[in-house]
Amino acid sequence: QVQLVESGGGLVQPGGSLRLSCAASGSIFSINVMGWYRQAPGNQRELVARITNGGSTNYADSVKGRFTISRDKARNTVYLQMNGLKPEDTAVYYCNTEATVRTSTGYRSLEVWGRGTLVTVSS
Repeated sequence: QVQLVESGGGLVQPGGSLRLSCAASGSIFSINVMGWYRQAPGNQRELVARITNGGSTNYADSVKGRFTISRDKARNTVYLQMNGLKPEDTAVYYCNTEATVRTSTGYRSLEVWGRGTLVTVSS
């Protein structure tokens, strides 16, 4: 009922920048939270950044001051601007949303994950 399409991953040199995008579509009544998680090989998936409907943001300590999350409410799209990239930022980045959707009998809340986009930071 909600689909997330991510884009913007790729290969970048240390110190470089990338911008990830994630667009949500479907029978969306409201989006409560949108965020980015990442998972490096051999590691658990971890929160990178999230933004609430009210605009409050949270960042992992490892990315504070380098990454910025933003949201276009009208387009149900979230962005992650990543600057000063480091090799340890290499991971698959997943978009996540907590949304309320319309159903035939009313509304329900659900959590949705994107398929992920690979970010590789290497010289």
